[in-house]
Amino acid sequence: MVDQVRLILASASDARLRTLRNAGLDPEVVVSGVDEDLDPVDGVRALTARLAQRKAEAVSAQIDHGPGPTVVIGCDSMLELEGMAYGKPITPAEAVRRWHRMRGRFGLLHSGHHVMLHQEGEAISTRAAVASTLVHFAELTDEEIEAYVASTEPLQVAGGFTIDGLGGPFITGIEGDHHNVVGLSLPLLRTLLNELGISWPSLWGLPNT
Repeated sequence: MVDQVRLILASASDARLRTLRNAGLDPEVVVSGVDEDLDPVDGVRALTARLAQRKAEAVSAQIDHGPGPTVVIGCDSMLELEGMAYGKPITPAEAVRRWHRMRGRFGLLHSGHHVMLHQEGEAISTRAAVASTLVHFAELTDEEIEAYVASTEPLQVAGGFTIDGLGGPFITGIEGDHHNVVGLSLPLLRTLLNELGISWPSLWGLPNT
């Protein structure tokens, strides 16, 4: 197994960082700056995988890897509703329109994961996968939608909703991994790291290097 790993999260998402920290990991954060406005020509799942890869590769090219092993984690999330991809709403008006479509219905929250392992003198190893969780939305009133959008929370997150914030009461159920709805699937990430020879417990409490 690989030990003394430098762990880097290629994402500006506070929710993803909080999820990892709550699970005992404390990664560095390096924002990729990748343009997320891409056409989902191959479907929403493929789009999240492609964006996660671009984020991980962009950050990997930015950093000084040093002598020890470095792991870069790229993630991207989008909601799929009737085959359409929904990232962060651009304006409050768009968030209101979106919630009028979402209420009383269900959608798929897809999160692409792209993990890159750098080791001195060796080729870069990668693992990638997409996790999908079915999300059921409550039948919100117009007043609830207006109030929720006015909070500005929907403008800051993929899909225009959270499950671990103000939007929690508006989610009536999920089918799949709860953490994936937050933006990063811990079980999937553990599997990808294991495939790269990295034990999840070995990352608990390691200081950044």
